[in-house]
Amino acid sequence: MRGIWAAANPASGPRRSWLALTALTAVLALGVAGCADIDDALFGGGEAAPAQTGPAGTLPQQASTAPASSPESGGGTIETAGTLPGTVGGSASVSGTGTMAPITPVTVEPGSDTGTAVNKKVQELRTELGNIENKIVSNAQQLASLRDAAAQDATAYHEAKAHITTRLQMGTTKGNPELVGEWNQAQSALDQLTGNINSLNAVGTDVANDASRTHYVLDTIQAAFNVSGAVDEDHRQLSVLQDETNQTIVVIDTLLTEISEDVQRQTAYVANERANLTTLASAIKNGELYGGELGGVMLGANGAASNYASAGGGTPLVTIRFDRPGVEYQQILYTALAQALQARPGAGFDVVAVSPTRGTAAAVQLAQTAAERHAQEVFRSMTDMGVPATRLQVSSATDPNATSSEVRVYVR
Repeated sequence: MRGIWAAANPASGPRRSWLALTALTAVLALGVAGCADIDDALFGGGEAAPAQTGPAGTLPQQASTAPASSPESGGGTIETAGTLPGTVGGSASVSGTGTMAPITPVTVEPGSDTGTAVNKKVQELRTELGNIENKIVSNAQQLASLRDAAAQDATAYHEAKAHITTRLQMGTTKGNPELVGEWNQAQSALDQLTGNINSLNAVGTDVANDASRTHYVLDTIQAAFNVSGAVDEDHRQLSVLQDETNQTIVVIDTLLTEISEDVQRQTAYVANERANLTTLASAIKNGELYGGELGGVMLGANGAASNYASAGGGTPLVTIRFDRPGVEYQQILYTALAQALQARPGAGFDVVAVSPTRGTAAAVQLAQTAAERHAQEVFRSMTDMGVPATRLQVSSATDPNATSSEVRVYVR
């Protein structure tokens, strides 16, 4: 009864909890709005949105450095630390109708008119409760419709995404316009899901208001028992109406819980898939499938971002030597990042441009410029793969043992 009494105040109980959830969802919706068009994601869009980070894990203390190169590469050498795993990440789904128990409104029994002032109030309260029951039916039907719409949008999204993945797996051209169009369709489906979340919030607010009205009716019924001038029939009708109101509160709480869970689930789903689409956009740009999405791994990390010390003196996660034009490093870089984020989802990375010190002053200056340009290229590739720019730091260094421009990626 304590929980019921708290909910009678519009600023407390279910309404306050719902308003807090609505405010949180609004913030998340802004954060997961994502790119409006794939052209921005593929050809010069802004920095990737920061994702939630988690507590630091543990990376292997000793990593063996083994050179690796792509058989299709135009040259260059790529070194990675340790053994690289397979793909990571995954995708979630949104269920449609069928997961919610049927919402059955409470039948409000009619009562005879005794002619007393108390009975007049009873009739007013009975009418008010009947109106609330009608609202419950309407809101439950709207929730079912929104769930059906969410299921259809999720199906359309995954169909477009699966087709893109299949084409990339089989091999296709870089920036294939057909895949660009399908990517835009997937993006549109996620936009529809975001609108569905907003509609769910509106229904939840309406149900929370009904909860406040129902608790007010219950309080008024309890107060009516103490009003003088009532006959026994009036108290009998008040008792029946009180039972019906308590049953209505249970139904409303069930409906409010269903909506709250749907909002939280769909908000997390859309946020995860926005990050996955960013990685998929980079794959379309390069015409090859990297693997599992990095965004899903990072969004799965809980907790605040950790402060990482720079690992500039340690073993690089990846070393890319740009000793020839057209070095194909993206796939190996992606796999190395996947390994690091799988071990420590909240990790950050240092991208270091390393240039040799041999030759004349002019040659050294040219080598430094080339190394910085390559570092910016690697930086852009990492953000395209779904790593937030806030997790990355670019710097430069020299190495007398280097024979060409290098980019070294460290975990921090």
